[in-house]
Amino acid sequence: MQDSRPPLTPPMPSQSTSTGPPPSVAAHTPATGLLPTKPVFPSFRRMRRIIAEDTEWSLAIVPLLMELCIQNIIRNFQKNPILKQLCPEDQQKVLSHLPPDLPLAVTANLIDDEGYWRRCCTQRWPVCHVAWHGNSWKRLFFERHLQGLLSHFIPGTTDPSTILDLLPLCKDYVRSLRVDQLLPPVHLLPTPRTAGDQSDSGSEGEAEESSADHYPLGPLVAGLSQLEELDLVYGVKDCGMNFEWKLFLFTYHDCHSLAATIKACHTLKIFRLTRSRVDDERARILIRSLLDHPAIEELDLSHNLIGDRGARGAAKLLSHSRLRVLNLANNRVRAPGAQALAHALVHNANLLSLNLRLNCIEDEGGQALAHALLSNTCLTTLHLGGNELSEPTAMLLSQVLTVNTTLTSINLSCNSIGPDGGKQLLEGVVDNKTLLEFDLRLSDVTQESEYLIGQALHANREAARQRALNPSHFVLPVTASGPGKSVA
Repeated sequence: MQDSRPPLTPPMPSQSTSTGPPPSVAAHTPATGLLPTKPVFPSFRRMRRIIAEDTEWSLAIVPLLMELCIQNIIRNFQKNPILKQLCPEDQQKVLSHLPPDLPLAVTANLIDDEGYWRRCCTQRWPVCHVAWHGNSWKRLFFERHLQGLLSHFIPGTTDPSTILDLLPLCKDYVRSLRVDQLLPPVHLLPTPRTAGDQSDSGSEGEAEESSADHYPLGPLVAGLSQLEELDLVYGVKDCGMNFEWKLFLFTYHDCHSLAATIKACHTLKIFRLTRSRVDDERARILIRSLLDHPAIEELDLSHNLIGDRGARGAAKLLSHSRLRVLNLANNRVRAPGAQALAHALVHNANLLSLNLRLNCIEDEGGQALAHALLSNTCLTTLHLGGNELSEPTAMLLSQVLTVNTTLTSINLSCNSIGPDGGKQLLEGVVDNKTLLEFDLRLSDVTQESEYLIGQALHANREAARQRALNPSHFVLPVTASGPGKSVA
């Protein structure tokens, strides 16, 4: 017998088993006119939540095994440096977390990443000019580190191995050495002599000079196979009330040692020895070692005590080298020395810049240099500021400017050119189309002449700028009839 009753239907969640209307739905009656509203569900924010009682509990998952290995490599890098065996991505992770104070014996020949060496440099020095070091942070670090060791080396006190042990680590990265001080040995106070004591040796001055010898650079420079620039000052910075002339003594032994050093360095291109009280004799010793040097291009002996004999030695160097820059500023060169340099300039085809400011060559030396420039075709920069020049030199330089096509910068500041000399120079500058800079400050030139010279130089600079922007526009076409001619 079949059951004729309909199947039971489970109640809906929104329905109620009671006979009255649901509490969440308003009743619709004709008397009240109320409309039904949407059902209201319970808020999940008011529901019960689970709150962890462990304050250190977090949702972070267990680190990957690879990350644990990288952390272990970083912690033990000093004892067991592992880097080259890793893939590039993992190498960057290790390098970005390595401390910058690791020993150089570990990092020097292993790490080439510029980011790591940048962190090493910025942590150690607040100001870093990476452009002065070939835009390489690693080179900056080793050059400044070696410079610091040399600047604080005290002969007879500091162990030389502190410098020589660094050579295998930095020899491939040091191209420039700029040492702004070289310290002399430290001497104890001499014991007082009795009335009967007499000296059996040579003069006391020679003994004192020999005892002031500085650190010999020969072994160091010989190990720097990439060295191109050497800038030295034999003196002491910030000596204050402890000033003594012997702190700034460049001895004969220092001179001969340095001469042998630069002669043996065949990669040296720039040599500067400034503020070291170098006289004529020592200058000639140094210049003699540079004769026929295969690479030297710049020599700076400014702010010393070099006179005419030293200038004659420099003139000889111009004929026996490929020197491009010569700086003898602030020395004791007079007219005979300038005449020797002028004679060398006549036949020279390499020198681009000559700086003789703050000497005393006077008109005799200035006119000799001007005569040389009538035939010289390579010099581009000439600095004769503060040399007691006057109108005769200006008159001859005016003739030079009308025919010379290589000079781009001249400095005659702090001389006695005078109003008439300024007018002569103006005539030469107007006929010149290559001069870009002409310094006539404090030279007694009238404001009108100085203004007109400035206007002519501005026109030359504008023309040079246009030539640089459109080089092909200023090149004469070459045809069968010759350059600049067209075939009819």
